[in-house]
Amino acid sequence: MAALARCREGDPQRAVEAIRVAERPHLHVFIATSDIHLKHKLRMSREEALEASVRWVRFGRQALGRDAEIEFSAEDASRTDPEFLLRVYEAVVDAGATTVNIPDTVGYAIPAEFGVLVGRVVDLVGNDAVVSVHCHNDLWLATANTLAAVQAGARQLEVTVNGLGERAGNASLEEVVMGLRTRPTQFPGLASRVQTDQIMNASRLVSYLTGFVVQPNKAIVGGNAFAHESGIHQDGVIKNPLTYEIMTPQSVGLAGSTLSIGKLSGRRGLQGKLRELGFELEGEALDAVYRAVDEALEPIVGWRLVLDEYEIRAVTAGEDAQGNALVRCHRSTDAGQPPLVATGHGLSTNIIESSLEAYVTAANKLHAAATAAAAGGEAGAAEARGATAGRLP
Repeated sequence: MAALARCREGDPQRAVEAIRVAERPHLHVFIATSDIHLKHKLRMSREEALEASVRWVRFGRQALGRDAEIEFSAEDASRTDPEFLLRVYEAVVDAGATTVNIPDTVGYAIPAEFGVLVGRVVDLVGNDAVVSVHCHNDLWLATANTLAAVQAGARQLEVTVNGLGERAGNASLEEVVMGLRTRPTQFPGLASRVQTDQIMNASRLVSYLTGFVVQPNKAIVGGNAFAHESGIHQDGVIKNPLTYEIMTPQSVGLAGSTLSIGKLSGRRGLQGKLRELGFELEGEALDAVYRAVDEALEPIVGWRLVLDEYEIRAVTAGEDAQGNALVRCHRSTDAGQPPLVATGHGLSTNIIESSLEAYVTAANKLHAAATAAAAGGEAGAAEARGATAGRLP
């Protein structure tokens, strides 16, 4: 059981009372050490901060006994004068701290710089205390800084599922854990005890409970992390997943990779997607599907659509599974005007039929929008924009 307390009269006493009965009490006390925090937040000198640090670490050790874990954090360590920071860490270890934490509280550090700082702390007190890090993501470097700290000797890492945390978040558990696992030669002899095949389940549970949606391009647990749309990538992944995946989807709890069919996909990707859905097509049959629908519609509508996005999702299971096709496409307009864009949906047990339905729906929207624009000038164009998904920038 752990409790966190400021190095301030009243806080450590309450924390100690809360964890005193625990089998393994862990008291974590902290105080800011950067000049900007000392001056503007705490209104105290460096020496006063040093004195408070030692006082409350010693208090915790005396109150909880020799077997308790006493951790100390120097808030805003990455913006603290390094020489003063080292003085503080040395003093709190002498006073009884068993773990010293180096927080990059505002995400200010960069990996090369942070690794050097952590290395200096490890050299100074690493034989007597565990060196820990706590990195924030304001420059999107929290994972990189955490891994640099591991290489410099840190052995406790404070991370969060999905990278949740103050402002831009904290170092992501899944990124750090899979970084250690994927690059073992960079972290020799080091590993976590995290069951990585439960990472996706944990991520989804945390997202559900907190209401924070994971962005699609999030590493490891994002919806696109194991999705491939580019034809070159799809061809490589079909031949050997290692060509474009540095870890297996199964290692984080997924069933497999996803081939997303879009404007960048090639025949191999389309063939692979059709195979996933139970259709084996080769040669002329595959070529026909690859060309099919646009060439059939063009002479009817009198203009050519440009396909921007194409996606198929199974909405039911079994032999009679229905596929929901989504297309997003646009057509050119007069010079100086952005092109009209529309989306269409189609639903059928036949993926070609659902794709055709979605494509025709989008074409009808674009035709109606173009007709309204031609008939009504600017007013018609505004109405057209409202009737479709909008205009491409």
